[in-house]
Amino acid sequence: MRDAFTRVLQRLAAEDPNLLLVTGDLGFGVLKPFWEAYPDQFINAGIAEQAMTGLAAGLAREGKTVLTYSIGNFPTLRCLEQIRNDCAYHDANVKIVCVGGGFVYGSLGMSHHATEDMAILRALPQVTVFTPGDPAEVEAVVPVMIRTPGTCYLRLGRGGEPTLHQAPIENYRLGQGLTLRPGRDIALLSAGGILTQTMSAAALLAQKGIEAEVVSFPTLKPIDRELILALGRRFPWLVCVEEHTVIGGLGSAVCEVLAEAGSPCRVCRIGMPDVYSSIVGTQQYLRGRYGMDDAAIARRAEELLQSTEEAQP
Repeated sequence: MRDAFTRVLQRLAAEDPNLLLVTGDLGFGVLKPFWEAYPDQFINAGIAEQAMTGLAAGLAREGKTVLTYSIGNFPTLRCLEQIRNDCAYHDANVKIVCVGGGFVYGSLGMSHHATEDMAILRALPQVTVFTPGDPAEVEAVVPVMIRTPGTCYLRLGRGGEPTLHQAPIENYRLGQGLTLRPGRDIALLSAGGILTQTMSAAALLAQKGIEAEVVSFPTLKPIDRELILALGRRFPWLVCVEEHTVIGGLGSAVCEVLAEAGSPCRVCRIGMPDVYSSIVGTQQYLRGRYGMDDAAIARRAEELLQSTEEAQP
């Protein structure tokens, strides 16, 4: 995902000299092509994320479009006050980029587990939240993010994620959900890089004759209300999967939409329970330990359908 981000950003920087990238003293391997091509549009702010965010806010007030870039919780939770007071409150044109959402840096422990960021950034007024699920979605949403006025948050994986869309995404619009696989029995919804697991889970379910629809939400805020309501009319269960706490993220957003509309559709939220992970390990290992890998998703979806059938007279 980060490679796709850098490719798109270089193209946009060539078109707009007011586009600036500020890093917190990391990402040099992937960012090197950018600073070599556009040295006047690149700043290394050092390991000082709060100062980096304040700097970005000031540059934005002077007419620049500024992206801050760091890993996991560092461009978000470490400088939350600056994002809230300096950027969002003033509608500053700052785009916060997190590389390593969820358990990407799982082996470095809970300080690097970005599992509350979507909820926290989503709660800030006037902040748009992007959660692409694969490189194709990154390429689709980054230009939209740059054009979106005010403060935005972009949550990326790390690198090497597979492209799951079969074709490039054309004319992506802000807030649009994307259906990758049609189904008739149950819907699997996800936001972010966990899309690999929902797609794989759907394939596992298909082996048992269960057709699961897979929907990705590259924009978490604003969320595609119309699509969620349409899914709620078609399916008895919506399974919301996120590499994130189940509190305040995708599952919560979907529940809010359905509850406000009075939908009878039921929701199952798969993600981190209300705990910090004291376990370290690879991203996929931690997904499995916390019940959000493909096998666990498929198993839970099958259980939900069985419970529905048993409840019918």
